Amino acid sequence: MAMPVHATTGQRVWHVAFRIICFLGFLFLVGPIVAIIPIAFSAGSHLNYPLPGLSLRWFEEIFIPYPWMLALKNSLVVASVTTVLATALGTLAAYGLNSAEFRLKPLVVGLLLSPMMVPLVITALAVYFFFARIGLIGTFTGLILAHTVLAVPFVVITVSATLQGFDRNMVRAAASLGARPLTAFFGVTLPLIMPGVVSGAIFAFVTSFDEIVVALFIASPAQFTLPRQLFSGLRDHLDPSIVAIATLLIVVSVLLMAVVEGLRARSERIRGG
Repeated sequence: MAMPVHATTGQRVWHVAFRIICFLGFLFLVGPIVAIIPIAFSAGSHLNYPLPGLSLRWFEEIFIPYPWMLALKNSLVVASVTTVLATALGTLAAYGLNSAEFRLKPLVVGLLLSPMMVPLVITALAVYFFFARIGLIGTFTGLILAHTVLAVPFVVITVSATLQGFDRNMVRAAASLGARPLTAFFGVTLPLIMPGVVSGAIFAFVTSFDEIVVALFIASPAQFTLPRQLFSGLRDHLDPSIVAIATLLIVVSVLLMAVVEGLRARSERIRGG
């Protein structure tokens, strides 16, 4: 935020104070993460400072077949299927809500976004009681469906934001040339809103990959995801391999957020052009 050339003394003081507050807030949020990462390279067996030495042994340990690789495989399978389902459902829902006007539209939007607003533990408890009645507890199907419910709102919001700047005259032009609605959607609309769809898919993937509360309720040991295994490790066997896993997850999260930011910038360029 640039300071005006003819700023008063009070404005200059507030400008400096605002920057200091932002820096302290950033330090408060990021400091603990940065502080814990070096322990992943510790040669010791405990989470403490100073480090007795540097080693990659804990990164090597997380690549053994059990439990970390099994948990990673489960997370990738569940998150991938969840991403496909949530992206398809969320994109269609966002497109339909953006295209239509009806009296109950606010209610439908509220229902779609309710998994974001309701405390996650309440959602997990409701899912547990419902799935227990239909036999989906301890199954990948149940975990995928529950994660899809949690991920759809993120896709709806992201795609809806992209559709706000979409020019519907292009769809009308395609229809005037004889294109069916489905052809116009896949040939005109979808390519133009693709950055928003991909961003929503990334959010859906991260939502599923990082989710633990629902997994605590309905996942059996055979379906333990990576966050669920991390939780179990924190409770049963605390060692730097947990920090090594967390470090890799931080790196992946940063890369995914960089991709989202790149897609957002591309969408802005397309909209501006």
